[in-house]
Amino acid sequence: MIQMQQLQAGYRHKAVTPLLQGDISQGAMLALVGANGSGKSTLLKTLAGLLPPVAGRYTLSVPHSQVGWLPQQSEIETQFPITVFDLVAMGCWQRSGWFGGIGRALRQEILSCLDKVNMMAFVNAQPGELSGGQLQRVLFARLLMQRAPLLLLDEPFTGIDSQTVELLLALLQEQHQLGRTMVVVLHDQAIVERWFPEVLCLHASQA
Repeated sequence: MIQMQQLQAGYRHKAVTPLLQGDISQGAMLALVGANGSGKSTLLKTLAGLLPPVAGRYTLSVPHSQVGWLPQQSEIETQFPITVFDLVAMGCWQRSGWFGGIGRALRQEILSCLDKVNMMAFVNAQPGELSGGQLQRVLFARLLMQRAPLLLLDEPFTGIDSQTVELLLALLQEQHQLGRTMVVVLHDQAIVERWFPEVLCLHASQA
């Protein structure tokens, strides 16, 4: 699914990750761990196509348009005047087009995804009105709508309640069983050991 060949990720030509060589196989459920400053988020953004590599290269077995991307909550703009329904609907733009209409089937799918994350009661709310845990549930619903074969999630459980964490981990496990590949930046070692069969640990670059 992902092949890395002497890959280094960073900003402005300065590497923050070590050289990475190897493959992440299709269907992997991989935790990306490491100390602060080791470049976990930077690597994920590089794999998502948001940053160019500093050195080396990587290839994906799917186009970037088929990568499901969940950034850190601090990077999410919540003040746009849209509803929770609209936010989740953004996950189906590949199927409907940015200016395509939402037909009955897609509408039902959006509502089904909101039901899976227990957010049906907030379908007409605005994202800025939600708590951190509620917003993360909605963002997971949007991720489910993408039906992407590769999912990249950056610290998806930081700052949210334990009940939401358990719900979202169960949804990730469900996606894994469907054959989707996922790379998830994590800090909680207990979550890593309980849920993730594969781990990539980064050490800060010495460059």
